[in-house]
Amino acid sequence: MDSIFGWLMLIVGALLLVVEALTPGFFVAVPATILIVMGLLVVLAPGLLTFPWGLIIFALVTIVVSIATILFYRRLAPGHKPIVTGEDSLAGKTGEVIRDVVPGSIDGKVKVDEQIWSATSAEKIEAGQRVRVIRAEGVHIIVCRLTDVTEGGECKK
Repeated sequence: MDSIFGWLMLIVGALLLVVEALTPGFFVAVPATILIVMGLLVVLAPGLLTFPWGLIIFALVTIVVSIATILFYRRLAPGHKPIVTGEDSLAGKTGEVIRDVVPGSIDGKVKVDEQIWSATSAEKIEAGQRVRVIRAEGVHIIVCRLTDVTEGGECKK
């Protein structure tokens, strides 16, 4: 009976690892690894579950395997720092208008460095045009056509 339970734990653990591989997110990697290790223990030492200290051994192994798995996956896939974009870092960058930019409105949209910003301008700029960011104000940017930028980085009047 222990052997069947051990094999069942191995199979479920392996299936969970397959799920983790298909939809990565680290949600089932730890339980999958624990099930595989516990399944191996039960298959290799069938009387372990009936042994008086069996539950304590299982608890200790679970803790050790959990910590080892978490450390392994942290090393395998280190975290990434979030992209931080401040007002100063946007000025002077170029982008592409993806929704018409209209004076007096921040409904226009401009893609700058893979990020989409609400934008306004002194004149209407159609979608598809290349623009230069003059400055950022809060959550939107002020832009002008790339062809209208002076040597000093300002828009031609």
